[in-house]
Formats: sequence, structure tokens, C-alpha cells
Amino acid sequence: MSDSCCGGGDSQKKTSQACGSEPAPSNSCCCGSGGAAGAADTPCAWFGRMIQNCLEYATAAHAEGRPIVGIMCEYTPRELIMAAGAVPVCLCGGSADTIPAAETQLPANLCPLIKSTYGYHVQKSNPFLEMADLIVAETTCDGKKKMYELLGQTRPMYVLELPQKADDEDAMTHWLAELQKFRAFLEDRCNTTITDEKLREAMVVMNRERALRRELAELMTADQPPLTGRQLIGLKSSISGLAADFVQYEKALDMLRQKEVPCENGAPVRVLMTGVPMAHGAERVLDLIEEHGGLVVAMDNCTGIKPIEEDVDDRAADPMVALAEKYFHLPCSVLTPNNRRLSLLRDLAGRFRPQCIIDLVWQACLTYDVESDRIKRLAEEELDIPYLKIETDYSPSDSARIAVRVEALFETIRQR
Repeated sequence: MSDSCCGGGDSQKKTSQACGSEPAPSNSCCCGSGGAAGAADTPCAWFGRMIQNCLEYATAAHAEGRPIVGIMCEYTPRELIMAAGAVPVCLCGGSADTIPAAETQLPANLCPLIKSTYGYHVQKSNPFLEMADLIVAETTCDGKKKMYELLGQTRPMYVLELPQKADDEDAMTHWLAELQKFRAFLEDRCNTTITDEKLREAMVVMNRERALRRELAELMTADQPPLTGRQLIGLKSSISGLAADFVQYEKALDMLRQKEVPCENGAPVRVLMTGVPMAHGAERVLDLIEEHGGLVVAMDNCTGIKPIEEDVDDRAADPMVALAEKYFHLPCSVLTPNNRRLSLLRDLAGRFRPQCIIDLVWQACLTYDVESDRIKRLAEEELDIPYLKIETDYSPSDSARIAVRVEALFETIRQR
């Protein structure tokens, strides 16, 4: 969320299976094919243990007295948290198993990501949430805002007010003021001083992480990419700025750049995936796309390219202004008008050459649902490629229906 969020249930099993714990296919990721012993220290094996790695890191940091700060959205600047000496951990829920517990207090007709996240709170089953000294959230969608009120009844919360009108002249002024208040709050809460020097150091770390992940994403521009979209999305952590992760990113890049990828049984259909974030454990639709003849070469969502496209100017005269500008540029559907999303999709279409756009919308996610019409027109009228909207939740009950629709789309594309 770095950008991946803490899931539950069988999500850890899904991640490891996607990157090398089973017999590697011919276009396998950077896990190698030298057997279990040879693959034990590969990047895919490392990130396949992502939750375990992050939990060990967070537990050790907490024991040393470092605050654990849970975050709920990409708008929260991790750099401020890191500069305060704290550990930012993404808490978005990706498990269907926690949703029934959430529905004892939340409406059933609500976004599954919100319900899954709140279900962990009800069950007290997310160790990151349980050790969190603070939870930081933003005024994005209405469902999240009201859920945060419930969380705040028993957990320490700080809510950033996100300006809603992206093009207003005073929007950036307001957002900068919000981040300044948050900086002061963190200093008081963590009993520290966030100096500009510490903030710039954190910016350098986060810029390095974003750069490494961009390099991995760029590998998908190849005619025959050396990994799948599912494998790519698995190469990240719930905690940002971990030195051990950087080593694995660099190792993955070295291995993948040297990898020869034979094209067998025809090339898969290149897919640009857009829409809602896929928290760790909620990658079912991505799996279905790639299991039925597709290859997701790019994802513009919050768990994909969107948060890593732009860095922070760590040499800016005022680091807070630079930080505010980077994060406010995120093209989320809660902003109006959200023209930046269309600009990003145009750019990605030019770089990754998709043959179609698949738009994922979680049920009851009204902002992304309403924007679907604009995305459809962009795909069909401007980019001249087919468009498919998939509206679903975390339940696998409609997987067969989704698979049929995906296969029909791909067959249409092959006939073209």
C-alpha cells in the first residue's frame, strides 16, 4: 500500500503459491527453478513471507519503544511517520473471513475493504492493529469516515481532512496545513522533534523504494514480460522502507533482466487493470484474469502504480510543501473532478500497450462505480480498446461468472 495491506485467512498461502512454492511455470518469476533449496532465498520466497517478515520487524521495533502507526490510505505520508521514529504499517483488510464480524456493527451493503478492515478490529485478530500506538486515516469516502468514528471509540485515531476539489486554488494550502498539524501531533505523540533533516532522510528512503518498484513495473512493458501481474503485485510489503526489502528488489531486478521468456501456447492478452485497491489477500479477480488467458501488464490502483509514479523532491526549499504536493497529486476517485485518473490511464496505455481495460469495482464503492462510465468511454472511444467492468466483493461465489466474462472478452480480442 509498502502499499500492500495486512490480509488474513489464507492470504499468506496465496502469496507464496503465486511466487514459487509450487512447481515454477516456464515464465515463472525471479524464484528460479533449481528446486526448493535453490528457491529458498529468492525475492519471491522473501515476499511470499511478507506478513511474517513485517510482523517480526514490527514486534522488534515495538519492543525497542518505537511507535507502531497504522495507516489506512495512500494519502498518509509515510515520510512524516518515519521521521518521527515510528513504523508505518498498512492496515487495510483483504480477507473475507472478517466480514461477518464487521456486519454485526456495519451495514451489509458496504464496501468489502471497509468491512474486512473493521472486522479485524472486532475480532482483535490483526497483530499489527493490536500493537498500534496510533491509527491515521483520511476523509476519503463516507463509508470509511464513519467506520473511523467507530474505531476511534476504543483506539487512538488521527484523521487527516483531505480537500475534495482537486483543482481549487486553495486546496493545496488546506492540505499543507493539515500535514503541518499532523507533523505537530506526531511530535507530541512520539515525544520527538521532526526536523527537516530527518524528513529529508525519510524522503530519500521512500524515493528509493518507489524507484525500485517502478523499475520492476517497467519490466511489464516488454513484449514478453518476465513475470505476471500477480507476481509483480506480490513484490512489496505492508511496512515501508525496510532495508531487507531493498536488497530483494535489487536481486529481483538483476534476475528478471537476465531472464529469457519463451512464448508458449500463444501470447496472453495484455490487460490494463484499473479501479479499486486490492488489499493483500483480495487479489481474486487478478488471479482469474491471469488464469483465463490474460496478463495484467499494469495496474493504476492504490496497490499498483498510482502511489509510486511520483517522488518527493527531497531537495526542495520547504520539504513540507514538496510532501504535500506529491501526496495530493494521487488521482483518487474521491476527488472531483478526477481528471488525473484519465491522464494516468492514457500514459499507462501508451507505455504498456494493453489490448483491453478491466475496471474492478468493489460493491458499494460509489465513487469508483460512478467513474466507470468515463473509463469506458476513454477505452472504447479514445484508446480504441475493449472495456470490461467487474463489480464484485471478497466472496468467491461469483468467480465462475467472472471467468466466463473474462474469457469472452479475450476471445473477442483474439478475433480482432
